[in-house]
Amino acid sequence: MKTNPRLLRAFLWKAVRQPDTHTMLLWAVVVGVAGAYATAAFREGIDVLQRAIGGKPGNFVELAKALPWPARIAVPTVGGLIAGVCLLLARRGSSKSGADYMDAVTVGSGVVPVRQSLWRTISSLFSIASGGSIGREGSMVQLAALCSSILGRVFRFDPARLRMLVACGAAAGITSAYNAPIAGAFFVTELVLGSMAMEWFGPILVSSVVANITMREFAGYRPPYEMPAFPTVTGVQVLPFVVLGLLCGILAPRFLQLLAISKKGFGKLPVPLPVKLALGGTIVGTVSVWAPEVWGNGYEVVNSLLHQPWTWTALLVVLVLKIVATLATAGTGAVGGVFTPTLFVGAVLGCIFGIGVHGIWPQTSAEPFAYAIVGMGAFLTAATNAPLMAILMIFEMTLSYQVVLPLMLSCVIAYFVARNAEHSSMYEVTVRRNRELKDRSRLAALKMSELLKPADTIVPLDASVNELTRMFAEHPVKYLYVVDDSQHFCGVVALEDVASDLAYPRTPPRRAARDYLLPEFHVLTPDMNLGQALKLFLTFRGERLPVIDSASRNASILGVVYKTSLLDAYGRMNPSR
Repeated sequence: MKTNPRLLRAFLWKAVRQPDTHTMLLWAVVVGVAGAYATAAFREGIDVLQRAIGGKPGNFVELAKALPWPARIAVPTVGGLIAGVCLLLARRGSSKSGADYMDAVTVGSGVVPVRQSLWRTISSLFSIASGGSIGREGSMVQLAALCSSILGRVFRFDPARLRMLVACGAAAGITSAYNAPIAGAFFVTELVLGSMAMEWFGPILVSSVVANITMREFAGYRPPYEMPAFPTVTGVQVLPFVVLGLLCGILAPRFLQLLAISKKGFGKLPVPLPVKLALGGTIVGTVSVWAPEVWGNGYEVVNSLLHQPWTWTALLVVLVLKIVATLATAGTGAVGGVFTPTLFVGAVLGCIFGIGVHGIWPQTSAEPFAYAIVGMGAFLTAATNAPLMAILMIFEMTLSYQVVLPLMLSCVIAYFVARNAEHSSMYEVTVRRNRELKDRSRLAALKMSELLKPADTIVPLDASVNELTRMFAEHPVKYLYVVDDSQHFCGVVALEDVASDLAYPRTPPRRAARDYLLPEFHVLTPDMNLGQALKLFLTFRGERLPVIDSASRNASILGVVYKTSLLDAYGRMNPSR
């Protein structure tokens, strides 16, 4: 029996586009492999450019030291100039200034622009290979996400599944960069998605694990950080790590503020983009004349301080100059990540802190490198607002249970200290989500005193029927509010009661407002919250309710709250409903 090739192709095409979870797990495997190869290709591109410059691939500090000082300045300058030209080509013909995978997953349809992303990747290659102080992980993740987006579009995935596929690609990219599959999955779910829904987390985790397995098959692959054995920390020895978490929680938002100020300052320069990036490269090159350690993303320095003794003065100089180089590179608009520079700052800060602790308390078993390891996690937590991801990343890098206790304490403290900062995350999607959560919390605690409007339809107790009729004619309301001579709230008069008496006079006639007072009527108080007021409005047919200064009927009227204002606040608090 012959098989019809057309029917077979149609069957396979339908099978790969099934929307069920099992099929998405299979696609996650494919995306994991594709993401690993994409990041490996990016690494190879950096190595090729490093060889072209004249150095050994993989070590930017050694390359900087091998170059004479004029070349140290010239190489980052020229690299920045070329990177800027590539960025201009990326922007040409595109209505969007960015092609970020985070937006593609959270607010987009999962489509990552191909041409724009490729030019940005090439720009990143030149920035990184020429010594720019910026992380390579940003472009690795972007490239892996691009591959998954292309794959989904080839097979005509619907927007929801395409977004999931791009999220899987992003997890594969971050895993390939840091050799941390669990943290890679949490990076996407905690930072990008902001939720841990299993229908998303399952495929993302599979993609992350497959990418890690694939990367280990490449010749010469090794984790970026070579972690030493973490010492046992017991009893009161954990207290300095608490202080370290507090310090990181205070300083990380300041680091992010410096980055924002740098971007704003360079953005105001009236020069073309390539000149800006060249200027940033010149600053990096000039700083590297005194400290070649500022070249690259900082892997070499961090690995050195984890295994070799440093003086606190040398570390402080490198830290300050590295921050200057990072501000110059990232501030000019160079494509890359600040994830790795953040780990660098946390490691050096933690090591300086550890040297100080050892000088004050030499009996502690924790060497300075232990504080450097925990500092990486705590500073990353405070900068990203993602404590779970940071804890898991450091744990996967060390593979030591001994690090868990001090790491968790430092990260949690850093998170709660930093979360109240104005700009408490290096990722805009997280900043936007935090801003929305704060707005919702504020609205949930909203009091009726904040929604008060003037009450223009107040009449005295002895107001005649003619006065009531005139007030109803002037104001399109269903109820008038009645007060006595002391301006105390007495009750309400209903339009339908007055209109009924005018159409069908009753005996005995009602002559004044006091004769029309309703026996029961809902009122609000200034300290009522949104939920309490909403319950009263649900059983009320009118548009507004009066607000009095206490629950007593003898209290004065403060104003009114409109149903539309209440529903608008509730809608902003629950935008998904």
